[in-house]
Amino acid sequence: MLVTLLVLYGLASFLLLLYGINAYVMIYYGLSSRRENLWVDRDQGKEEIEWPTVTVQLPIYNERNVAERVIRAAASMDYPRDRLEIQVLDDSVDETKQIIDRLVEKLAREGLDIKAVRREDRDGYKAGALAHGTAQARGEFLAVFDADFVPGPDFLRRTLPPFLADSKIAFVQTRWEHLNRGENILTICLSLGIDGHFLVEQPARAKSGLFMNFNGTAGVWRRQAIDDAGGWSSRTLTEDLDLSYRVLLAGWKPCYIEDVTVPSELPATMTGAKSQQFRWAKGSIQTAMRNLPRVWSGPYSLLEKIEAFLHLTNYLIHPLMLLLAILALPILLFHSLELPRYFFAVATLPILAATLGPSTMYTVAAFRGPERTASFLRWLPFLVIYGVGIAVSNTFAVVEAVVGKSSEFVRTPKKGEQRQSGYRLRENKVWVLEVLMGFYSIASIFAALENGNYGILPFLAIFAAGFITVGIRTGLSQTGDA
Repeated sequence: MLVTLLVLYGLASFLLLLYGINAYVMIYYGLSSRRENLWVDRDQGKEEIEWPTVTVQLPIYNERNVAERVIRAAASMDYPRDRLEIQVLDDSVDETKQIIDRLVEKLAREGLDIKAVRREDRDGYKAGALAHGTAQARGEFLAVFDADFVPGPDFLRRTLPPFLADSKIAFVQTRWEHLNRGENILTICLSLGIDGHFLVEQPARAKSGLFMNFNGTAGVWRRQAIDDAGGWSSRTLTEDLDLSYRVLLAGWKPCYIEDVTVPSELPATMTGAKSQQFRWAKGSIQTAMRNLPRVWSGPYSLLEKIEAFLHLTNYLIHPLMLLLAILALPILLFHSLELPRYFFAVATLPILAATLGPSTMYTVAAFRGPERTASFLRWLPFLVIYGVGIAVSNTFAVVEAVVGKSSEFVRTPKKGEQRQSGYRLRENKVWVLEVLMGFYSIASIFAALENGNYGILPFLAIFAAGFITVGIRTGLSQTGDA
């Protein structure tokens, strides 16, 4: 029995080590000088460009707090009016519909080619709305913005040149910025995590020619590439990630522009943040199951295949962390079998590497960000606690993906300039299990103290703090605004 537990513990630790090491690989490539698919934005000569027709797509569902803001931002773009079309892909069933209609009618009277595009039902969720809009769009290129994003007036003029320079580029992704970075501890932590992706990982994948993805918003697609890959699909909860891989597998190229940023709203409550993470986790694993076989059988290098695997399965770190938290207590209770006291000190080294890898990546991102300062790094321990605490919820997401359980696309409520969003997410009782896992980890701490296995104590403390903090904050947020 003990041998089985130790093997499982060792295997989980080793796999976590791989993901931790990959963070250093991303840092290396991200800081390298190679620039294969990383576009350096330049202003010179753009006045001579023959600008193509572009359709700006704004998928919206019940976003009364932010719908007007994103529509006005799209309407304010500095782009030839005869080559600009705006589609408000509205699936709303609340007063958002009336807000959109009033504004669209006003802007249309001012000479803008803008229309509200609606469907009979919400089939396919965001992917279905994008597919429906694309079928009616007149643009050769399609710019996509979620409701909480606020693109600048020069967005199109700065993102279209790569397409015009290389006919094989399928999509251009820009960097997310944050409207409410400093709202609370959660938004600060989320901004650190997202900065790690956009300031280290995306540049790394672009520079090294590895598989990279469109992030669902704040970017532009070549319509021909979408059609070539079979179009938008709702078969996963991350339709953007799925389409990215299908397009790249079809021979197209990605492009990332780091110095073009689009601010957006971060989830400010634990319920909203976990709902978003659940969707990303489940969708990533669904995409991995659909596309990794084609990657591994394709004409790609071993590095590209391994990186694609680590990219699409990154959310496996959460069930692995949960497994370690569960296994620690029974292993510690085998004190009568004289388990060496140095065992956990050695066995937790991979966990340390796995923790330090992402933390180092976030540190690099903090110095590469607009502030170029370590001022936000004092919040890094809270990000680690949050990352551990959502392991229970994200494990459910991964399991649902593996067993093929379907679920709806749950959008994250946005509050815009309001104090609260006014929208409520569906309640669930996962937070109770998270709190219980926290106390379970506390029991493991006492067992480790009794047996003298001090090497594991820091990690058990992180597990306990993460599970209890996330669980309690989730329970509290479900009693108020989600």
